[in-house]
Amino acid sequence: MRCSRCGHMEDKVIDSRATRNGEVIRRRRLCVQCGHRYTTREEIVRAELRIIKRDGRHEDFDRNKLFSGIQRACEKRPISVEQIDNLVDSIVSELESEFEREVPSEMIGEKVMAKLEALDNVAYVRFASVYRRFKDVNQFLNAIEGLVGKS
Repeated sequence: MRCSRCGHMEDKVIDSRATRNGEVIRRRRLCVQCGHRYTTREEIVRAELRIIKRDGRHEDFDRNKLFSGIQRACEKRPISVEQIDNLVDSIVSELESEFEREVPSEMIGEKVMAKLEALDNVAYVRFASVYRRFKDVNQFLNAIEGLVGKS
């Protein structure tokens, strides 16, 4: 690994830790020439997922788009950014293990709704209203009654 300060190629690993449930290894390194300490991360490079949209279009999977959609549903709710990040990580992990390259967008929406339903009912209804394209109040009431019926 090349030192980020002097460019020297020799270093020593002084600390290694697994992060993100063991999917990433964080290493602290020390340059043997200049003594600069720096951090590197190592992770498995997986095939990029592509999304098959409802209208048949294909687009690259965007973790940030998934995160922001869930974050919007969780606005003004007692849900931390870390909880949302963990939720997104678990959804991405499930998708990568279940699908080789292409994922139907409906599958992503269903996974998000299942996880939000377990996390926060208000966030679940907010997300479901956009995902299922609620057109009137009756659809909201049906979703809420479904939640009340499960309690």
